Amino acid sequence: MMARKKYASMIVNSGLNRRDFMKTVGACSVAAGGLVLGVPAFGQQKDQSGEVETNIADFLKIPKNSRSLPGPFPGRVIQITNQRSLTGDTFDATVINGMVEKGITNLTGRDLKESFRLFFEPTDVVGLKVNPVGVPLINTRPEVVEAVIHWLVESGLPKGNIVIWDRFDYMLPDAGFTATRFPGIRIEGLQTMDENGNTWRGKDGNHVSLNNFDKDVFYFAKGIVGKGVKGYPDDEFYLNQHVFNGEHSYFGKLLTRSLTKIINIAAYKNTGNGISMATKNIAYGSICNTGRLHAPLFFRVNTEVLAAPVIRDKLVLNITDGLRGQYEGGPDKDAQFVYPNQSLYFATDPFALDMICHRQIVAKRKEKGVAVNESPRFTEYLYYAEKLGLGVATPEKISYVLA
Repeated sequence: MMARKKYASMIVNSGLNRRDFMKTVGACSVAAGGLVLGVPAFGQQKDQSGEVETNIADFLKIPKNSRSLPGPFPGRVIQITNQRSLTGDTFDATVINGMVEKGITNLTGRDLKESFRLFFEPTDVVGLKVNPVGVPLINTRPEVVEAVIHWLVESGLPKGNIVIWDRFDYMLPDAGFTATRFPGIRIEGLQTMDENGNTWRGKDGNHVSLNNFDKDVFYFAKGIVGKGVKGYPDDEFYLNQHVFNGEHSYFGKLLTRSLTKIINIAAYKNTGNGISMATKNIAYGSICNTGRLHAPLFFRVNTEVLAAPVIRDKLVLNITDGLRGQYEGGPDKDAQFVYPNQSLYFATDPFALDMICHRQIVAKRKEKGVAVNESPRFTEYLYYAEKLGLGVATPEKISYVLA
């Protein structure tokens, strides 16, 4: 396992950061469990100018390993579509299992067990990052996760070495991720949030989840603190959701000390004129104190957090669950914009995957008569990742296969 290392703040040199990189954009809202997480829909706010100093340069100084992003198949995206996967509101688990197997083998060009050996060792501890926001319409489906687990276990990974996880523990059961449905699988949230905002402090006065986060491994954004954040009624409400309120967003200890590999299983949905899929699922789901980041940095976080070695060197496979899609009103559910997409998407390169899905969502929005803002800022973070060697974003360089 990679030795833990402090990712301290340092000035980002122009050689490491695009001078004209996405100047700050609006903010995103997520409604969950009655709590409003953030402010009105991202992409609808006026741009703000000015760069924010982060510790991205510290991440980039640490050498990659042979499995670091973008993985063995940079720029390769596989879409598997089967109309029998979703009929009305019924998901066919057998069909979905076949789609997962077909997606994996089409991505790697190997059979299932060879594909497993390409990514994993039987001793790995594998985290499955799901997206439980948008239940029951637009969250990661348990049937997809079951199919992934079936592949892992049949290939030799012990069930006890698999962890289904998300940022918030209370959301996971609502999305179907329970011990009853997934016996022998660990199910963990990085933090507890009290939906009523009453019982989140321990006897010591700190957030009960404070020790779930690694103070040595963090994403830093200078001058962006979790106090007086727009969209939150007060700082106590903010702390209930975010644990800390300074300039640091700490990674969960689950990622820094336990997991050795990560499979990212996102949902297929928009956030304003952008998307909330592979990169956002892992970036905003791996750290605390994120509410402060939405307005000044938003999509930039999706690139810079994935550049952190704790993600970059462990994230080996991305699957976007597009059995249902949502083209407006995201990232939480909005039934009037949900449609059967009946597809799953596979890539080792999450940035190429997001570019393909972004272009599809834009086409769907146009098809449905939704006003589309095609400003480059909605994909700038993907090109930023390409410049940093984390993935492929230029559409002409992406190998996209529809099977």
